[in-house]
Amino acid sequence: MNILVVFDHPRRDSFCGAVLDELVEGMTAAGHVPELADLRAEGFDPRLPVADEPDWGNADKIYSPEVLAEQARVARNDAIAFVFPVWWWSFPATTKGWIDRVWNNGWAYGSRKLTLQSALLIGTASGSAASYRKRGYDEAMRVQLNVGMMEYCGIARAHL
Repeated sequence: MNILVVFDHPRRDSFCGAVLDELVEGMTAAGHVPELADLRAEGFDPRLPVADEPDWGNADKIYSPEVLAEQARVARNDAIAFVFPVWWWSFPATTKGWIDRVWNNGWAYGSRKLTLQSALLIGTASGSAASYRKRGYDEAMRVQLNVGMMEYCGIARAHL
């Protein structure tokens, strides 16, 4: 299986980077083909320019060349995995901006959905599972990321 691995952390030599390395090694050992999208290292601009705003009246809008290249990268994979630090119970801004720009109307939601088979979301956090459960952060993240983003865009199997 071809798997796009989206990594977002300001330091590649972080704990999050070590998790990425283990994930890619495990995928490769299992016979999968990971493709790395290191958003920070690649200099992806998460800001949403006018050219990439959703066009609710035109599901066939052609987006910017940068977005088209990212959409092609998603399309050539069967599944997607995200490796990220949990900041404010969600993705970092670069990942969120990548989704805002790339997973656009008419391509990832609306008249067409993503064709990815599954999504794996690996968020590293400094709090314990018990503290996330106690305050409901775990459920809030599950609803926001799994339901509100992955499932909304057609990925039925999403695991946070």
